[in-house]
Amino acid sequence: MKKYSIYSLLAFSLLAGSCKKDLEKINKNPNATEHAQPDYLLTAAIKNTADTYWGTTNTMNSSLLFVQYWAKIQYTEQDRYIFSNSSFQELWSTGYSTSITSLNTIIEQADKAGNPNYKGVALVLRSWVFLLLTDAYGDIPYTQAGNIEQYITPEYDSQKDVYLGLLDELKNAAALLDPAANAIAGDILYKGDIALWKKFTNSLRLRIALRIADREPQQAGAVITELLGQTDPFISSNAENAQVDYLTSPHQNPVSALFETRDDYRISKSVTDRLLALNDPRLPVYASKTQTPTPREYIGVPNGLSNGDASDLGFAKTSKPGTYFLTAQSPAVIFTCAEVLFDRAEAAARGFTNENAAGLYMQAIEASLEQYDITGEAAAEYTAQPAVQYDEANFKKSIGEQKWIALFGQGLESFSEWRRLDYPVLPPAAEGVLNGQIPVRFIYPGTEQSLNGISYKKAVTRQGADLLTTRLWFDVK
Repeated sequence: MKKYSIYSLLAFSLLAGSCKKDLEKINKNPNATEHAQPDYLLTAAIKNTADTYWGTTNTMNSSLLFVQYWAKIQYTEQDRYIFSNSSFQELWSTGYSTSITSLNTIIEQADKAGNPNYKGVALVLRSWVFLLLTDAYGDIPYTQAGNIEQYITPEYDSQKDVYLGLLDELKNAAALLDPAANAIAGDILYKGDIALWKKFTNSLRLRIALRIADREPQQAGAVITELLGQTDPFISSNAENAQVDYLTSPHQNPVSALFETRDDYRISKSVTDRLLALNDPRLPVYASKTQTPTPREYIGVPNGLSNGDASDLGFAKTSKPGTYFLTAQSPAVIFTCAEVLFDRAEAAARGFTNENAAGLYMQAIEASLEQYDITGEAAAEYTAQPAVQYDEANFKKSIGEQKWIALFGQGLESFSEWRRLDYPVLPPAAEGVLNGQIPVRFIYPGTEQSLNGISYKKAVTRQGADLLTTRLWFDVK
């Protein structure tokens, strides 16, 4: 065995260090700033997450089909639940690699600069991203996520622990948010209005409290009681809705961008038939009339047809989504006043509060109608129908069906609420491949099996098989 002198080793180490420095210089982007400003990071984080939340992979090719807002008129594989382990990569990769990474940087910078509002806003957005991830996949990396220097292969936390952790994080964020403290810039959600950020924060806590209500009713009730003890805690009008307002191309709504070059989607028969049965004035907003005149004017497509059967219905004889959703400036809606009111109605129905469930339910419907400028006589006629009235004996059915209508377009959120409330009852895809079942989760990206295999296997062992049909912890049948 050869022996090396200390001088040889020292020379080698100096050479290695020099090479490392050279490589670091080579791998630096000369056009990128090493210290991005929090306002730029905030704008990018909101925009990237909203694009993913409202975009093709996680809505148009999945959740909007699962909850039967949309259907496919050609290339119907996704509508028949044919997916691979690369189909759901985008939400995972954007959530962790882009959104959470940027938001963690904002939190670090806010701590150094002593700006609690930047930190609070970043915590709220990060919590929303984690919520999207756990709602879709179940158990996810949470406590070890976003710290690649320490955790290259982060462990997965149980969904229960993620939800409870998010409730605490959002409570901490609300305590940090102070309209009288330092201002923030780069906020394309609420234009720097910290009071509205605080309402959004509390509204997210209300949403998560109801996610755990079937499993942990005492904890859910305690959170809701605490929230209602505050003055004006929630989003309370459509003017306060959390939504990203898009511009013109190339910064247009992702739905608009897709329809510029493709024509794969139509309104689902399930939602069209339900809106027609209720004489719902939102139908002309949600759907377009058929291009070729038809007796019913609005024709939905059954979900999960074969490519041939779907094509036979005719592109011009079936309804596209409404122009409201196809315009470049259509907003990516994240949280609405209507959702808050439905949530408060449910909290009352569960006995968590002393509020009037029936009254809040009706206010929620009215807020949804007003969101699309439907007021006055049209709104009054709709809410007066017996089929729209609140059923105290089955609050999940009343709230579930009307909330499903109100959440139209918000595929990921509606997918979560449909699984949680079990209404409306939807037919499985006509030519589906899941033996008469509808997907109840996203499958993990294949990269997790190859890059984080040990943690992935532990999560699957605890949660259940990595299948579209495996129910998540919150989804109690």
